[in-house]
Amino acid sequence: MASSKKLISREEWEKRLNNVKIRKEDMNKLVMNFLVTEGNVEAAKKFRMESGTHPDIGLATITDRMAVKKAAQCGNVKDAIEKINDLNPEILDTNPQLFFQLQQQRLIELIRNGKVEAALEFAQEELAPRAEENQSFLEELERTISLVAFEDTSNCPVGELLDISQRLKTASEVNAAVLTSQSNEKDPKLPSLLKMLIWAQNKLDKKAAYPCINDLSNARLEDPTF
Repeated sequence: MASSKKLISREEWEKRLNNVKIRKEDMNKLVMNFLVTEGNVEAAKKFRMESGTHPDIGLATITDRMAVKKAAQCGNVKDAIEKINDLNPEILDTNPQLFFQLQQQRLIELIRNGKVEAALEFAQEELAPRAEENQSFLEELERTISLVAFEDTSNCPVGELLDISQRLKTASEVNAAVLTSQSNEKDPKLPSLLKMLIWAQNKLDKKAAYPCINDLSNARLEDPTF
């Protein structure tokens, strides 16, 4: 059965692509946005020198933000909270969800280090009062406290709380909150554009056979298969 899709040759497709004009300055801004949002200070400095593209925020603020993120990633939550408050006390004052998440991570670190009595005391004094006013906080507190009931946390139903991925999740939330407080987007634009590219190709695949990009790492056009 013959395909009902329209066939677009490589020559025709490349001609269409060449008619799309994208300024180099706009491409450079996308790259700088990615470097700044991801916190790659040295790369951002080098790219600024090479391209003449200036970031929307001071690069010094990136260093401060990355110090906060690193502290959270390493499990030094108290230090992370102090650094956040040094940057902007309103970040945690206006974001009870994030503050609870950080305090929950502090509790997890106490349990990880076998400080059960200190963990229970911390939970009672710092987390319980907040959990009484918020059902989702209460559920998270109960999940976390249940870790102390298991000597072998690998068999614990909520053992994933002790995974490094939990730290990284908390650190990511912290990074997003600091970016937002600095009037910056919490996510870089480039990955969103790549997702849009994939979405557009999937839509077009239903109607036409054309050279498309299958591997985003090299962005090469590949001829359609039948």
